[in-house]
Amino acid sequence: MSLTVTDLRVSYQTLRGEVRALDGVSFTVADGEILGLAGESGCGKTTLGKSLIRLDGRMRHAGGTVELDGRELPIGDDRAMNAFRFREVSLVPQYSMSALNPTRRIGRMVAELLRSRGETLDRAKLETRLGQVGLPREVLDRYPIELSGGMKQRVVMVVSTLLDPSLLIADEITSALDVSTQQAVARALAGFRDAGHVRSMVFITHDLALTARIADTIMVMYAGMLAEKAPAKTMVEQPRHPYTRMLVDALPEVGARHAGRRLTGIAGSPPALLDPPPGCRFRERCPLADDGCAERPPVTEVAPGHHVACWKV
Repeated sequence: MSLTVTDLRVSYQTLRGEVRALDGVSFTVADGEILGLAGESGCGKTTLGKSLIRLDGRMRHAGGTVELDGRELPIGDDRAMNAFRFREVSLVPQYSMSALNPTRRIGRMVAELLRSRGETLDRAKLETRLGQVGLPREVLDRYPIELSGGMKQRVVMVVSTLLDPSLLIADEITSALDVSTQQAVARALAGFRDAGHVRSMVFITHDLALTARIADTIMVMYAGMLAEKAPAKTMVEQPRHPYTRMLVDALPEVGARHAGRRLTGIAGSPPALLDPPPGCRFRERCPLADDGCAERPPVTEVAPGHHVACWKV
């Protein structure tokens, strides 16, 4: 399997004008790869994830293509995408409770969902999948309100992968969980890939440290554009884009004393995407910016598998 995204542009129409949420994003995800997608709020990472499955009717496909296994996905056509959703590409949403029907027991809800897709519930398979994420089969007889946040999230993960999709999009699924539960959910995601329940994955998160533990590759976005994409170890240890460096420098270190290493934030705010500035969109906050940054930098491969959009690398 391979996912190829080429010059993807997605916008939202508002009363104030058109918000250019994605502006020419290109990348690939290889067979068996987990891609971690990181960046500040509003950078476009959730829009990118949803655009691959088209689950938000407000978004407008302004240009670009998405190919999965050599076939172009009709991401501009909501009805045409029905044939691909959950079978070829599936999504684990950020808030699990919003994906579960509070008036249905889990087992009945899953059976109804599968029937809506023309499938029949294989209870033995479902119980096996629940066991793989540490949930007892008795969960199927409970209502969502009887489960903890972490249990609900794992249920949604199982449901989202029952049809063995080629690509799974996990949208900030650890953001509302405590640290220990975050680790368990992240391990379960990687386990789905290793067991062959999904072939590749896009893991969307604010948590760069958690992403580095489970992702093969990390892609950092800024203001609707790709800033840097590299193997996870390289991204954490040798980032090249000034924005990525500042993100990594802002990560706390276990055992580090305040006097020895002060955490620094990134001054300023991302630009408004109603009327984004020309050139590099990080230049107003970048300590290395000069007049040359008024021109948009191309995405350049600075090392095998390491891509950066910056004039200063």
